[in-house]
Amino acid sequence: MKCVILCAGYATRLYPLTLNTPKPLLDVRGKPVINYLIEGILRIKDIDEIFVATNDKFYNNFVSWKDKFYPAQRIHIVNDKTKNNEDRLGGLGDLKLVLDEERISDDLFVLAGDNFFNFDLNKFLGFFREKKRNTIGLYNLKDISKAKEFGILELDRDNRIISFEEKPQKPKSTLISTALYLFTKEELKKIQEYMKTSSPKEGPGYLIPYFLKSQDVYGYVFDGEWYDIGTKEIYEEVNRSRK
Repeated sequence: MKCVILCAGYATRLYPLTLNTPKPLLDVRGKPVINYLIEGILRIKDIDEIFVATNDKFYNNFVSWKDKFYPAQRIHIVNDKTKNNEDRLGGLGDLKLVLDEERISDDLFVLAGDNFFNFDLNKFLGFFREKKRNTIGLYNLKDISKAKEFGILELDRDNRIISFEEKPQKPKSTLISTALYLFTKEELKKIQEYMKTSSPKEGPGYLIPYFLKSQDVYGYVFDGEWYDIGTKEIYEEVNRSRK
């Protein structure tokens, strides 16, 4: 299994914090956000390589980070060559870049580099192995007003996804996508197919309704602490809340 961490955004909503530092390298509780992700990923024995997709502006930041914290690990920094927010590829564009350049043909774990959580990722993987289908990591916000800012999903009794809406005004549930995705190697070709359409390419969440047209997709509901570090207010909240 391979892992791709999407870190090529420019995080303009966090300026000036992210003018010279990419969001995944911001300090949270004493270490970079991405370190928490790597620590969780390294507990998954199935994953033999990790690819961090970033942009040209922050490429050297990630190389320096990698050399400092994980010099002996099989972590690769991939430069998507973009230099500003206007020419960014989007999460799916960066995912396709890594798939193409690295010729990935294994099962794939994809996550956004601004996730902060304390989930047990091996349980997520175990669920994926049991279902043998593409699986999305979910979190119950338990707050309808906050849920409006995320992709909302509904599940049946078998945890099969039966509906998905991106940032709806009237959410049908409080289950949100956490930007953690497990894709079977057999279905990677569908990501390539999607990239040929005119549909949005900003993030992997847009793949969910595309996959649902032709196959079952499952949702795994995590328990624990989770934040999407998208604003200065959330960043400050994460640092105040030291669980």
